[in-house]
Amino acid sequence: MENIIEISHLTKSYGKHRGVSDISFTVREGEIFGFLGPNGAGKSTTIRSMLGLIKYQQGQITICGLDAAKKQEEIRKNVGYMPSEAWFYPGMTIKDTLKLAADVRKQDCADEAARICERLQVDVNRKISDLSLGNRKKVSIVCAMQHKPKLFIFDEPTSGLDPLMQNEFFSLIKEYVDQGATCLLSTHVLSEVRSYCDRVAIMKEGKLLVTDTVEHMTKTSAKRIKMIRDGEHLDYIYKEDLNNLYKELEGHNIEDILIEEPSIEEIFMHYYSE
Repeated sequence: MENIIEISHLTKSYGKHRGVSDISFTVREGEIFGFLGPNGAGKSTTIRSMLGLIKYQQGQITICGLDAAKKQEEIRKNVGYMPSEAWFYPGMTIKDTLKLAADVRKQDCADEAARICERLQVDVNRKISDLSLGNRKKVSIVCAMQHKPKLFIFDEPTSGLDPLMQNEFFSLIKEYVDQGATCLLSTHVLSEVRSYCDRVAIMKEGKLLVTDTVEHMTKTSAKRIKMIRDGEHLDYIYKEDLNNLYKELEGHNIEDILIEEPSIEEIFMHYYSE
């Protein structure tokens, strides 16, 4: 299985402002790859470097086998990019906006656009200026999908979408991936990572903390402990050997205790807070 994205020792500095430092990871063909991290972690800087929207100082990026520093025109033919905030001409209708996006690519995307619009319940005759945040998000999704790219890059795609449309969005992504596409998903919604991603990279303060499968990262010896000890209610994550916990509880009055697996949110937040 080939790598659709290869990033090696990427470094981008903004002077006094943080960029990214020595970032390296790969995304394989057919993956839905989660790209996580708090605000300011360097996710958008990495994505913009991949797409040639900013120039980076060091490292190498290869997209679909092409050098991102030299072959951006060819790369963009194969990429569907959805930024976290998309801006459109407010006086245009959705239909004209989608046609403009297709014309820029010199493609006829009318049939696929119509199919996606039906799935996402988009009224193509409405003006951009009349749309809510959620409906502008839908237009941005259609623009990214309608040319059936080899690689999707989504930056916070589901913010503003209601739960029904979020599910429909991921149904569309899975359909494209089943047909051979690849998806890089930058998100803050950890439940999306748990439900849809194969592997995940976690960023913090411009550095890559870890890259691993979601399955492996969620296998942990840590336990969530909820108990009433000596009249006090306690709720915390315990990371040591449980045998040590039993020793620590000797001599205390334990009225109630529950030991369970931590949630995926708690597991990932552990990386953010390190």
